[in-house]
Amino acid sequence: MPTAQSLAIGRAVQQFRNRRLKTSPPQGSRLGPPRPRTPIDAGRRTAMTHRTITREHLYDAVYKAAGLSRAKAAMLVELVLKEIADCLERGEAVKLSSFGSFIVRQKAQRVGRNPKTGKAATIPAGRVIVFKPSALLKKRINSRS
Repeated sequence: MPTAQSLAIGRAVQQFRNRRLKTSPPQGSRLGPPRPRTPIDAGRRTAMTHRTITREHLYDAVYKAAGLSRAKAAMLVELVLKEIADCLERGEAVKLSSFGSFIVRQKAQRVGRNPKTGKAATIPAGRVIVFKPSALLKKRINSRS
């Protein structure tokens, strides 16, 4: 059972958040409304101003474009993503014409620094995935500015 003191602290924190957001949060929300765009980022596109494409979006796009059932569209997208992941796991490069390449690179063991303490720390060797966009994709992205 919460005490009167813990309830008062909770109300104070919520009032602080509301003041900081300059609006009251919507019913049932803990975080409040999204931050309005400021003049600094109003003139340029940022990753935060666009939606993120999820698997569900891909399922829906295949469903609409190919005329498959939703279940078959989801299965097709999952099959493609699984094949790409399996190839990368085996260390193979995945090259998609007019889109780009996913390449697995081997990173050697190296010495880095803990940014908090400044102490040297050994970073173990490992593999990383690198995406290299095609010239056509770069051109498409840069023409939309």
